[in-house]
Amino acid sequence: MADPGNSLIKYPCSFPIKIMGSRVDGFAESVCRIVRAHAPDFDPASVEMRPSRNGNYLGLTVTINAQSRQQLDNLYLALTQHPMVKVVL
Repeated sequence: MADPGNSLIKYPCSFPIKIMGSRVDGFAESVCRIVRAHAPDFDPASVEMRPSRNGNYLGLTVTINAQSRQQLDNLYLALTQHPMVKVVL
């Protein structure tokens, strides 16, 4: 396990997360619910959405005010476990 004292990220900070999934009804709303559960000050109106070239997938960029490595780890875990989510970067 990495030493938290050697983190390259200084908290709190603005931290963008990219989430990709199938372009289906409810995808963006589901992602926003998960993000708000882990970052209550997250503003869903700030989400950037980009459909794939063929329109089958939707890429979302959410930016949170990250408070800790633990918060980010928990959020990544929750997002990757959601059935609509394909990739989280």
